Amino acid sequence: MNVRVDEELCIGCGTCEEICPAVFHLDEISGKSQVIDAEACEFVGCCEAAEENCPVDAIMLEE
Repeated sequence: MNVRVDEELCIGCGTCEEICPAVFHLDEISGKSQVIDAEACEFVGCCEAAEENCPVDAIMLEE
């Protein structure tokens, strides 16, 4: 599974990091979410929840 964050849409709310800290991290400089371990999506299983709960639909999952 491939996961990415559209930094243009991301508002830095931190929801994805709260739900799935193994995969997402808020960058201290930009304040935007970044993917730190895309492979963890397959093992942790929280990426779908992060995608569904992103208030601005900035997270994209691709098989």
